[in-house]
Amino acid sequence: MKALFKTLAMSAIAFGVATSAAVAVKAQDIKIIAVTHGQASDPFWSIVKNGMMQAAKDSNVEVDYRAPETFDMVAMGQLIEAAVNQNPAGIVISNPDPDALGPAIEKAVAAGIPVISMNSGIAAQEKLGIRLHVGQDETPAGIKVGAKLKSLGLKHVLCVNQEVGNAALDQRCAGTEKGFEGGKVTVLPTSADPAEIEAKIQAALTSDPSIDVVLGLSAPLVGERAVAVVEKMGNGDKVKVASYDLSANFLQAVADGKALFAVDQQPYLQGYLPVTFLALNARYGTIPAGSVPSGPAFIEKDTAASVIEKSSQGIR
Repeated sequence: MKALFKTLAMSAIAFGVATSAAVAVKAQDIKIIAVTHGQASDPFWSIVKNGMMQAAKDSNVEVDYRAPETFDMVAMGQLIEAAVNQNPAGIVISNPDPDALGPAIEKAVAAGIPVISMNSGIAAQEKLGIRLHVGQDETPAGIKVGAKLKSLGLKHVLCVNQEVGNAALDQRCAGTEKGFEGGKVTVLPTSADPAEIEAKIQAALTSDPSIDVVLGLSAPLVGERAVAVVEKMGNGDKVKVASYDLSANFLQAVADGKALFAVDQQPYLQGYLPVTFLALNARYGTIPAGSVPSGPAFIEKDTAASVIEKSSQGIR
């Protein structure tokens, strides 16, 4: 009888180990595809990807991060359609141009694949059948930025847009104009080339002395360049700088009083949460009932120093 019990016990243990292994394999088989308009080599999108990869590790799922080589909505739509054909457990997308990307997104929804948008496209969420959005509602964020600049007594904002046509960035400048009631907002379109950004900012400040604040829509791409130009021109007392998003160098400029503030939309969270939500949905059928706002939060001189270390680590 003891031998029988021992045999049964060993069989139960073996079964348990085999079952656990099967569960682990099944968990690892959960694949989530992310398609964004920003390359992982970009300072901002590298933080988003870091969040996604950490979520993949924490949730024991596979994440495949994809993006077009440049800001190309046709190529991005093709990447979304290719993702649909692989029938993943979920798709995470940024949605900077809902009109252009809508048909591809609708194919994913029609195929029964849960889609979560992040960073951009919150206004198109319900229309396209997207489950929820994780990000910053850009127009209200811009209104807050404009109101803050107005409260500081500034009169003329130069809003530098390095990706005109990206709905989220366009909304930031438009929102700033709404919040900057009674003041003037001039939009300066540029490419993402640092040399072009510096040259255009310097030309704008030289040709229009009424500009008293340069607003970047990306701290690493524009904010840092704006600080450099203002320092080079020697008019830091007259022209202030502020920017959306974070970078260690721009945060140092804020801490040193060379820039007013940075607007944090928490890109790490924008990457982490959609993957986590889709993993939970794949396993348990649970998903939040509404969108998750990740910003805006203002990082000013008194708080900038505490954020620099995490920014240099690709987390903030």
